[in-house]
Amino acid sequence: MKKWAMAILAVIGLLAGCARTEEGREGFVELAEAVPDVILEIRYYSTYNFTGERIDGYEEPCALLTKEAAEALKAASDDCVGRGYRLKVYDAYRPQRAVAHFVRWAADQDDTRMKQPFYPELDKSVLFEQGYIAERSGHSRGSTVDLTLFDMRTGKEVDMGGTFDWFGERSHPDCQEVTGEQFANRMMLRDIMVAHGFRPLAEEWWHFTLENEPYPDTYFDFPVK
Repeated sequence: MKKWAMAILAVIGLLAGCARTEEGREGFVELAEAVPDVILEIRYYSTYNFTGERIDGYEEPCALLTKEAAEALKAASDDCVGRGYRLKVYDAYRPQRAVAHFVRWAADQDDTRMKQPFYPELDKSVLFEQGYIAERSGHSRGSTVDLTLFDMRTGKEVDMGGTFDWFGERSHPDCQEVTGEQFANRMMLRDIMVAHGFRPLAEEWWHFTLENEPYPDTYFDFPVK
């Protein structure tokens, strides 16, 4: 059986065990209320993402996080504001049904409409094998966030030498293909987040998870709204 088919079966099993109601939501908060200075650009509510369509479970263009992760992110945001920046968030809590949507998309080898802006250097068939698409995501535990820095002086995102959700080595924080300034910007974001209790991911410069996440073994599935 092909790896993508096995992944779909695994997702079906995970969804069967996930709460599809509001169960567990009491431990979550809306990010815009908990971190007033944050800027939201929720890509999976829009069609500008690697699938080219709105993702299942994103019913409103808002972001949710566990209370603990939101408190830590508020401290990181205050740190950023003190340096002349704001945090811009692309994604936070991600329902398991959204992950299942990604898996179905990855299994459809004919759908390559967003290849150029997100994975021009890769064949879609390797996305499972290389770990870009998986049947589970830390985002579904509610304490992971994808974000960048926004420069309040210039009114633009800080140049990180790569874009959110780019599938390729250029997204690795320590990629040597970026300029010295771009690398320094990545390290500034990482240092701020680490200082406030988050751990980075080796493959994505924008991805951070609360070190002491409150639900390390729970994958939620209530919608983002």
